[in-house]
Amino acid sequence: MRLRTSVAATVGALALVISLPAPAGAAEGDFTYKHVDQAGVARTSSLADPRSRECITLPEVGDERTEPAHSPRNNTNATATVFAGADCEGAHFSLRPNGGKASERLKVRSVVFS
Repeated sequence: MRLRTSVAATVGALALVISLPAPAGAAEGDFTYKHVDQAGVARTSSLADPRSRECITLPEVGDERTEPAHSPRNNTNATATVFAGADCEGAHFSLRPNGGKASERLKVRSVVFS
């Protein structure tokens, strides 16, 4: 009787684990930032549904010889932590989900989403 109960409990637990949804691999929404392109023109760029828990160096400003981006706006459903340096290095600041923003004084080169 104990063996049947143990087997039934194990099968039930396995079925529960298999039916659980996998964790999301991306934050949903857009993350926008402002930067100056190579021609000196002010631009606004965005990351759509960025991957979670993965450092993203902003492609337009990853090179230290360029001006960093500024005025980040987090319209994703995850907290965005922005960094002053590429590869998520240097000083950092967190932006809340769904509308967190910072002024042009905050200079950024990379971001990671929780």
